[in-house]
Amino acid sequence: MARTGRPREFDRDKALDAAMKLFWAQGYEPTSLTQLKSCMGNISPASFYAAFGSKESLFREVVQHYLATYGQVMSPLWDENLTPRDAIERTLRGSARMQATRTHPCGCLVVSGASNCSPENEAVQALLAAERQRTRAGIRVCVERALARSELRDCATTAALPDIFATFFHGMTCEARDGMTSIHLDAAITSLLTLWDANALLSGP
Repeated sequence: MARTGRPREFDRDKALDAAMKLFWAQGYEPTSLTQLKSCMGNISPASFYAAFGSKESLFREVVQHYLATYGQVMSPLWDENLTPRDAIERTLRGSARMQATRTHPCGCLVVSGASNCSPENEAVQALLAAERQRTRAGIRVCVERALARSELRDCATTAALPDIFATFFHGMTCEARDGMTSIHLDAAITSLLTLWDANALLSGP
């Protein structure tokens, strides 16, 4: 009798990446376990639960995977080697390019992945809300750092800059999903940054 070969080993990282793109494209609630198991290599229910525990546990791991990969476009916000303006500009432009790229789902998973959950999934919605709040905090730190370094005048417009930038950042997801290109998003960012420049304090004599 011919000896059967060993079953193909389950590639956990590849499965996680596939699940991330499905959640990214469809959102948490519309994505079914059947779809997940199919896109992850037609894995069995036993393999799925052994590897990830539950749909929610998988999603939480997906979010961390996203932040460690595509989400790294946000890292300039916390780079104190950059000037505050440069940190915000690099973050906005890098995110615009990433969100508008057509080689993966458009937009930002953190913004759209669980935007309209039913009550039983409030914990999932809260997870992404906390990440969005972290983005707001990072932008605010940049503005506060610019004020402390006397790079921005202290005025009502400057006080609103964190909310303006955060609103623009989160809104890019809708625009990218509706087909706006990175070129158009980049032009909008250039115009947006004039708000910063109009309230900048000149340094030197």
